[in-house]
Amino acid sequence: MPITSATKMSEEETLSLPFFLERNMGDCPQQCCHRFIFSPYISFFFFFFLVLFPSTQVNGKSTSLKHWSGSSHASSTGECDLFTGTWVLDPSYPLYKNATCPFIQKEFSCERNGRPDRIYTHYRWQPLACNLQRFNGQDFLERMKGKSIMFVGDSLSLNQWQSLTCLLHAAVPNSNYTINRVGYVSIFTFTEYNVKLMLDRSVYLVDVVKEDRGRVLKLDSIEGGKLWKGIDMLIFNTWHWWYRRGPTQPWDYIEVGGQVMKDMDRMKAFQKALETWAAWVDTNVDPTKVKVFFQGISPSHYNGTQWNEPTANSCVHETTPVAGSTYPGGTPEAVAVLKGVLATMTKPVTLLDITTLSLLRKDGHPSLYGLYTPNGMDCSHWCLAGVPDTWNEILYNLMI
Repeated sequence: MPITSATKMSEEETLSLPFFLERNMGDCPQQCCHRFIFSPYISFFFFFFLVLFPSTQVNGKSTSLKHWSGSSHASSTGECDLFTGTWVLDPSYPLYKNATCPFIQKEFSCERNGRPDRIYTHYRWQPLACNLQRFNGQDFLERMKGKSIMFVGDSLSLNQWQSLTCLLHAAVPNSNYTINRVGYVSIFTFTEYNVKLMLDRSVYLVDVVKEDRGRVLKLDSIEGGKLWKGIDMLIFNTWHWWYRRGPTQPWDYIEVGGQVMKDMDRMKAFQKALETWAAWVDTNVDPTKVKVFFQGISPSHYNGTQWNEPTANSCVHETTPVAGSTYPGGTPEAVAVLKGVLATMTKPVTLLDITTLSLLRKDGHPSLYGLYTPNGMDCSHWCLAGVPDTWNEILYNLMI
Protein backbone atom coordinates (compact mmCIF):
# COMPACT_ATOMS: atom_id res chain seq x y z
CA MET A 1 0.00 0.00 0.00
CA PRO A 2 1.44 3.42 -0.91
CA ILE A 3 2.47 5.63 1.96
CA THR A 4 0.75 8.98 2.35
CA SER A 5 2.20 11.09 5.12
CA ALA A 6 -0.32 13.01 7.18
CA THR A 7 2.53 15.19 8.40
CA LYS A 8 3.00 16.53 4.87
CA MET A 9 0.60 18.74 2.95
CA SER A 10 -1.48 17.99 -0.05
CA GLU A 11 -0.47 19.61 -3.35
CA GLU A 12 -3.28 22.16 -2.99
CA GLU A 13 -2.19 23.05 0.53
CA THR A 14 1.44 23.57 -0.51
CA LEU A 15 0.40 26.52 -2.66
CA SER A 16 0.46 28.65 0.50
CA LEU A 17 3.33 28.52 2.99
CA PRO A 18 1.28 30.42 5.59
CA PHE A 19 -1.21 27.51 5.63
CA PHE A 20 1.57 25.16 6.71
CA LEU A 21 2.56 27.38 9.61
CA GLU A 22 -0.99 27.90 10.79
CA ARG A 23 -1.54 24.16 10.80
CA ASN A 24 1.60 23.72 12.93
CA MET A 25 0.87 26.34 15.54
CA GLY A 26 -0.98 24.09 17.98
CA ASP A 27 2.07 23.93 20.25
CA CYS A 28 1.23 27.37 21.55
CA PRO A 29 -1.30 27.68 24.40
CA GLN A 30 -3.80 30.46 23.99
CA GLN A 31 -2.66 32.43 27.00
CA CYS A 32 -1.75 36.02 27.52
CA CYS A 33 -0.11 37.76 30.43
CA HIS A 34 -0.19 41.52 31.00
CA ARG A 35 2.63 42.57 33.25
CA PHE A 36 4.65 45.57 34.24
CA ILE A 37 6.89 46.75 31.38
CA PHE A 38 10.20 48.48 32.00
CA SER A 39 10.32 52.02 30.71
CA PRO A 40 11.38 52.21 27.05
CA TYR A 41 13.66 55.08 28.00
CA ILE A 42 15.71 52.72 30.18
CA SER A 43 16.09 50.27 27.30
CA PHE A 44 16.92 53.12 24.93
CA PHE A 45 19.66 54.46 27.24
CA PHE A 46 21.05 50.97 27.88
CA PHE A 47 21.22 50.19 24.17
CA PHE A 48 23.11 53.35 23.25
CA PHE A 49 25.46 52.94 26.21
CA LEU A 50 26.53 49.62 24.74
CA VAL A 51 26.68 51.12 21.27
CA LEU A 52 29.17 53.70 22.51
CA PHE A 53 31.24 51.11 24.41
CA PRO A 54 31.10 47.91 22.35
CA SER A 55 33.14 44.88 23.26
CA THR A 56 34.26 42.46 20.57
CA GLN A 57 37.01 40.67 22.45
CA VAL A 58 36.95 37.78 24.87
CA ASN A 59 39.35 37.86 27.81
CA GLY A 60 41.26 40.67 26.16
CA LYS A 61 42.03 38.80 22.94
CA SER A 62 40.41 37.51 19.79
CA THR A 63 40.64 33.85 18.90
CA SER A 64 39.94 32.44 15.46
CA LEU A 65 37.80 29.44 14.62
CA LYS A 66 39.31 26.23 13.40
CA HIS A 67 38.01 24.55 10.28
CA TRP A 68 35.25 21.98 10.59
CA SER A 69 36.46 18.64 9.27
CA GLY A 70 33.01 17.10 8.99
CA SER A 71 34.22 14.03 10.88
CA SER A 72 33.26 14.80 14.45
CA HIS A 73 30.10 14.33 16.50
CA ALA A 74 31.09 17.32 18.62
CA SER A 75 28.96 20.47 18.50
CA SER A 76 31.96 22.79 18.51
CA THR A 77 34.90 23.56 16.26
CA GLY A 78 38.31 22.70 17.56
CA GLU A 79 38.74 24.15 21.02
CA CYS A 80 35.92 26.64 20.62
CA ASP A 81 32.48 25.83 21.99
CA LEU A 82 30.23 27.95 19.81
CA PHE A 83 27.15 27.22 21.90
CA THR A 84 28.22 28.53 25.31
CA GLY A 85 28.14 32.31 25.50
CA THR A 86 26.02 35.38 26.07
CA TRP A 87 23.90 37.78 24.05
CA VAL A 88 25.44 41.24 23.58
CA LEU A 89 23.97 44.32 21.97
CA ASP A 90 25.62 45.18 18.66
CA PRO A 91 24.47 48.15 16.56
CA SER A 92 25.62 46.41 13.36
CA TYR A 93 22.91 43.77 13.77
CA PRO A 94 20.49 42.55 12.46
CA LEU A 95 22.14 41.14 9.34
CA TYR A 96 19.11 42.14 7.24
CA LYS A 97 16.05 44.32 7.67
CA ASN A 98 12.59 42.85 7.94
CA ALA A 99 11.34 45.26 5.31
CA THR A 100 13.96 44.21 2.75
CA CYS A 101 13.26 40.47 2.91
CA PRO A 102 10.14 39.68 0.85
CA PHE A 103 10.08 36.01 1.86
CA ILE A 104 9.13 36.33 5.53
CA GLN A 105 5.62 35.06 6.00
CA LYS A 106 3.33 36.96 8.32
CA GLU A 107 3.63 34.60 11.30
CA PHE A 108 7.35 35.43 11.66
CA SER A 109 7.11 39.06 10.55
CA CYS A 110 6.76 40.65 13.98
CA GLU A 111 7.79 44.14 12.89
CA ARG A 112 5.20 44.26 10.09
CA ASN A 113 2.61 42.91 12.50
CA GLY A 114 3.09 45.86 14.83
CA ARG A 115 5.70 44.82 17.39
CA PRO A 116 6.79 48.23 18.73
CA ASP A 117 10.30 47.44 20.05
CA ARG A 118 13.37 46.76 17.90
CA ILE A 119 16.13 46.12 20.43
CA TYR A 120 15.55 42.37 20.22
CA THR A 121 16.91 42.51 16.64
CA HIS A 122 20.22 44.08 17.71
CA TYR A 123 21.57 41.22 19.81
CA ARG A 124 24.57 39.20 18.67
CA TRP A 125 25.63 35.83 20.06
CA GLN A 126 29.07 35.96 21.69
CA PRO A 127 30.73 32.61 22.54
CA LEU A 128 32.77 32.75 25.73
CA ALA A 129 35.97 31.31 24.30
CA CYS A 130 36.19 32.83 20.82
CA ASN A 131 34.44 35.06 18.29
CA LEU A 132 31.98 33.98 15.64
CA GLN A 133 32.88 35.13 12.18
CA ARG A 134 30.14 37.37 10.81
CA PHE A 135 27.82 35.68 8.35
CA ASN A 136 29.04 36.29 4.80
CA GLY A 137 26.25 35.40 2.42
CA GLN A 138 28.26 35.75 -0.77
CA ASP A 139 30.98 33.49 0.62
CA PHE A 140 28.29 31.00 1.72
CA LEU A 141 26.90 30.89 -1.82
CA GLU A 142 30.36 30.51 -3.36
CA ARG A 143 31.14 27.59 -1.06
CA MET A 144 27.82 25.91 -1.87
CA LYS A 145 27.88 26.68 -5.60
CA GLY A 146 26.09 23.98 -7.55
CA LYS A 147 24.95 22.25 -4.38
CA SER A 148 21.73 21.70 -2.44
CA ILE A 149 20.73 22.19 1.20
CA MET A 150 17.58 20.60 2.58
CA PHE A 151 15.88 21.43 5.88
CA VAL A 152 13.74 18.51 7.07
CA GLY A 153 11.34 18.93 9.96
CA ASP A 154 8.51 21.02 11.39
CA SER A 155 7.79 24.76 11.44
CA LEU A 156 11.06 25.44 13.27
CA SER A 157 12.79 24.14 10.15
CA LEU A 158 10.62 26.55 8.19
CA ASN A 159 11.75 29.32 10.57
CA GLN A 160 15.43 28.54 9.91
CA TRP A 161 14.91 28.04 6.16
CA GLN A 162 13.25 31.43 5.80
CA SER A 163 16.03 33.02 7.86
CA LEU A 164 18.69 31.62 5.53
CA THR A 165 16.89 32.84 2.40
CA CYS A 166 16.77 36.33 3.94
CA LEU A 167 20.45 36.28 4.95
CA LEU A 168 21.55 35.23 1.48
CA HIS A 169 19.21 37.58 -0.36
CA ALA A 170 20.53 40.48 1.74
CA ALA A 171 24.09 39.59 0.67
CA VAL A 172 23.25 39.43 -3.07
CA PRO A 173 20.07 41.51 -3.42
CA ASN A 174 20.38 41.77 -7.21
CA SER A 175 20.94 38.05 -7.76
CA ASN A 176 18.09 36.24 -9.51
CA TYR A 177 16.16 33.56 -7.66
CA THR A 178 13.24 31.22 -8.17
CA ILE A 179 10.78 29.67 -5.73
CA ASN A 180 8.88 26.52 -6.64
CA ARG A 181 7.71 23.17 -5.32
CA VAL A 182 8.29 19.60 -6.41
CA GLY A 183 5.77 17.40 -4.62
CA TYR A 184 6.14 18.07 -0.92
CA VAL A 185 9.44 19.94 -1.19
CA SER A 186 9.70 23.74 -1.42
CA ILE A 187 12.79 24.91 -3.34
CA PHE A 188 14.43 28.34 -3.27
CA THR A 189 17.16 28.59 -5.91
CA PHE A 190 19.79 31.28 -6.33
CA THR A 191 20.14 30.75 -10.07
CA GLU A 192 23.45 32.60 -10.51
CA TYR A 193 25.09 30.19 -8.08
CA ASN A 194 22.83 27.18 -8.72
CA VAL A 195 22.37 26.86 -4.96
CA LYS A 196 19.14 25.20 -3.88
CA LEU A 197 17.67 25.78 -0.40
CA MET A 198 15.01 23.14 0.11
CA LEU A 199 12.36 22.47 2.76
CA ASP A 200 10.74 19.08 3.36
CA ARG A 201 7.87 19.44 5.83
CA SER A 202 8.15 16.20 7.81
CA VAL A 203 7.33 16.96 11.42
CA TYR A 204 8.09 13.51 12.90
CA LEU A 205 10.80 12.44 10.39
CA VAL A 206 9.22 8.96 10.53
CA ASP A 207 6.08 8.06 8.56
CA VAL A 208 2.41 8.65 9.22
CA VAL A 209 0.44 6.19 7.08
CA LYS A 210 -3.27 6.27 6.27
CA GLU A 211 -4.77 2.82 6.80
CA ASP A 212 -8.32 1.48 7.10
CA ARG A 213 -8.11 1.73 10.89
CA GLY A 214 -6.97 5.36 10.72
CA ARG A 215 -3.73 7.34 10.61
CA VAL A 216 -0.81 5.38 12.03
CA LEU A 217 2.43 6.95 13.26
CA LYS A 218 5.01 4.27 12.39
CA LEU A 219 8.02 4.80 14.62
CA ASP A 220 10.19 2.31 12.77
CA SER A 221 9.32 3.33 9.20
CA ILE A 222 11.01 6.14 7.30
CA GLU A 223 9.99 5.79 3.66
CA GLY A 224 9.96 9.59 3.48
CA GLY A 225 13.75 9.41 3.49
CA LYS A 226 13.66 8.78 -0.26
CA LEU A 227 13.37 12.54 -0.68
CA TRP A 228 16.62 13.15 1.20
CA LYS A 229 18.91 11.18 -1.07
CA GLY A 230 21.20 13.11 -3.41
CA ILE A 231 21.23 16.25 -1.23
CA ASP A 232 24.62 17.77 -0.33
CA MET A 233 23.68 19.12 3.11
CA LEU A 234 20.84 17.86 5.30
CA ILE A 235 19.60 19.74 8.39
CA PHE A 236 17.08 17.74 10.40
CA ASN A 237 14.70 18.72 13.19
CA THR A 238 11.82 17.19 15.13
CA TRP A 239 10.38 17.85 18.57
CA HIS A 240 7.50 20.30 18.84
CA TRP A 241 4.82 17.89 17.60
CA TRP A 242 5.58 14.98 19.90
CA TYR A 243 3.27 16.10 22.73
CA ARG A 244 0.47 17.25 20.41
CA ARG A 245 -2.91 15.90 21.56
CA GLY A 246 -6.55 16.37 20.67
CA PRO A 247 -7.83 17.64 17.32
CA THR A 248 -4.40 18.85 16.16
CA GLN A 249 -2.71 15.46 16.70
CA PRO A 250 -2.27 14.17 13.13
CA TRP A 251 -2.36 10.44 13.94
CA ASP A 252 -4.78 8.00 15.58
CA TYR A 253 -2.47 5.08 16.44
CA ILE A 254 1.22 4.42 17.07
CA GLU A 255 2.95 1.38 15.65
CA VAL A 256 6.37 0.09 16.69
CA GLY A 257 7.84 -3.36 16.27
CA GLY A 258 4.63 -4.60 14.66
CA GLN A 259 2.55 -3.62 17.73
CA VAL A 260 -0.23 -1.06 17.25
CA MET A 261 -1.47 0.98 20.22
CA LYS A 262 -3.57 4.07 20.86
CA ASP A 263 -0.73 5.89 22.60
CA MET A 264 2.53 5.44 24.47
CA ASP A 265 5.04 7.45 26.48
CA ARG A 266 5.73 10.37 24.16
CA MET A 267 9.39 10.76 25.13
CA LYS A 268 10.00 7.09 24.40
CA ALA A 269 8.21 7.51 21.08
CA PHE A 270 10.43 10.50 20.29
CA GLN A 271 13.53 8.44 21.11
CA LYS A 272 12.41 5.52 18.96
CA ALA A 273 11.75 7.82 16.00
CA LEU A 274 15.24 9.34 16.42
CA GLU A 275 16.73 5.85 16.47
CA THR A 276 14.93 5.05 13.21
CA TRP A 277 16.22 8.28 11.69
CA ALA A 278 19.76 7.56 12.96
CA ALA A 279 19.67 4.11 11.35
CA TRP A 280 18.60 5.73 8.07
CA VAL A 281 21.55 8.15 8.20
CA ASP A 282 24.03 5.40 9.10
CA THR A 283 22.76 3.28 6.20
CA ASN A 284 22.26 5.88 3.49
CA VAL A 285 24.68 8.77 3.99
CA ASP A 286 28.15 8.90 2.46
CA PRO A 287 29.99 11.40 4.67
CA THR A 288 32.52 12.16 1.92
CA LYS A 289 29.67 13.63 -0.12
CA VAL A 290 26.99 14.69 2.36
CA LYS A 291 27.13 16.82 5.51
CA VAL A 292 24.42 16.11 8.08
CA PHE A 293 23.31 18.45 10.85
CA PHE A 294 20.61 18.20 13.49
CA GLN A 295 19.02 21.52 14.42
CA GLY A 296 18.72 20.66 18.11
CA ILE A 297 15.77 21.41 20.36
CA SER A 298 14.27 24.85 19.89
CA PRO A 299 12.64 25.89 23.19
CA SER A 300 9.38 27.63 24.07
CA HIS A 301 8.74 30.24 26.77
CA TYR A 302 5.38 29.81 28.50
CA ASN A 303 6.51 29.40 32.11
CA GLY A 304 8.16 32.44 33.68
CA THR A 305 9.39 30.48 36.70
CA GLN A 306 12.02 29.02 34.37
CA TRP A 307 13.58 32.46 33.87
CA ASN A 308 12.89 33.74 37.42
CA GLU A 309 9.70 35.64 36.57
CA PRO A 310 7.06 33.49 38.32
CA THR A 311 4.16 35.79 37.39
CA ALA A 312 4.78 35.34 33.65
CA ASN A 313 2.85 32.62 31.84
CA SER A 314 4.02 33.59 28.36
CA CYS A 315 6.65 35.62 26.54
CA VAL A 316 4.42 38.64 25.95
CA HIS A 317 6.13 41.99 26.68
CA GLU A 318 9.54 40.34 27.08
CA THR A 319 12.04 42.74 25.51
CA THR A 320 15.48 41.58 26.72
CA PRO A 321 17.31 38.24 26.92
CA VAL A 322 18.12 36.36 30.10
CA ALA A 323 21.47 37.70 31.35
CA GLY A 324 24.50 35.45 31.48
CA SER A 325 25.26 32.15 29.81
CA THR A 326 23.06 29.72 31.79
CA TYR A 327 19.29 29.35 31.84
CA PRO A 328 17.75 29.10 35.32
CA GLY A 329 15.21 26.47 34.27
CA GLY A 330 17.76 24.12 32.73
CA THR A 331 17.40 22.34 29.40
CA PRO A 332 14.48 20.14 28.24
CA GLU A 333 14.72 16.38 28.72
CA ALA A 334 14.55 15.98 24.95
CA VAL A 335 18.07 17.40 24.63
CA ALA A 336 19.57 14.49 26.59
CA VAL A 337 17.52 12.00 24.56
CA LEU A 338 18.73 13.54 21.29
CA LYS A 339 22.38 13.61 22.37
CA GLY A 340 22.11 10.01 23.54
CA VAL A 341 20.92 8.86 20.12
CA LEU A 342 23.57 10.92 18.28
CA ALA A 343 26.27 9.30 20.41
CA THR A 344 25.32 5.85 19.10
CA MET A 345 25.66 6.76 15.41
CA THR A 346 28.46 5.51 13.17
CA LYS A 347 28.17 8.30 10.58
CA PRO A 348 29.12 11.89 11.50
CA VAL A 349 26.28 14.23 12.42
CA THR A 350 26.96 17.72 13.72
CA LEU A 351 24.55 18.96 16.36
CA LEU A 352 23.55 22.61 16.09
CA ASP A 353 23.16 22.73 19.85
CA ILE A 354 20.98 25.84 19.83
CA THR A 355 18.89 25.04 22.90
CA THR A 356 20.61 27.09 25.60
CA LEU A 357 21.36 30.13 23.45
CA SER A 358 17.69 30.11 22.37
CA LEU A 359 16.43 29.54 25.93
CA LEU A 360 18.12 32.82 26.86
CA ARG A 361 16.01 34.65 24.24
CA LYS A 362 12.61 34.86 25.93
CA ASP A 363 12.26 38.16 24.05
CA GLY A 364 12.65 36.67 20.57
CA HIS A 365 9.21 35.12 19.97
CA PRO A 366 6.30 36.63 18.02
CA SER A 367 4.06 36.51 21.13
CA LEU A 368 1.06 38.70 20.14
CA TYR A 369 2.68 39.72 16.85
CA GLY A 370 2.55 36.44 14.96
CA LEU A 371 -1.11 36.84 13.96
CA TYR A 372 -1.58 33.16 13.16
CA THR A 373 -4.89 33.17 15.05
CA PRO A 374 -6.95 36.02 16.50
CA ASN A 375 -5.67 36.87 19.98
CA GLY A 376 -3.08 34.10 19.63
CA MET A 377 0.10 33.78 21.66
CA ASP A 378 3.17 32.30 20.01
CA CYS A 379 6.13 31.72 22.30
CA SER A 380 7.47 28.77 20.28
CA HIS A 381 8.48 30.24 16.93
CA TRP A 382 10.85 33.16 16.36
CA CYS A 383 10.62 36.63 14.86
CA LEU A 384 12.62 37.34 11.72
CA ALA A 385 15.03 39.02 11.74
CA GLY A 386 15.93 37.25 14.98
CA VAL A 387 17.24 34.17 16.75
CA PRO A 388 17.25 31.74 13.75
CA ASP A 389 19.72 34.09 12.04
CA THR A 390 22.19 33.13 14.77
CA TRP A 391 21.51 29.45 14.14
CA ASN A 392 22.48 30.04 10.51
CA GLU A 393 25.47 32.18 11.45
CA ILE A 394 26.76 29.27 13.53
CA LEU A 395 26.03 26.91 10.63
CA TYR A 396 28.18 29.15 8.44
CA ASN A 397 31.01 29.11 10.98
CA LEU A 398 30.91 25.32 10.97
CA MET A 399 31.31 25.38 7.17
CA ILE A 400 34.31 27.69 6.86
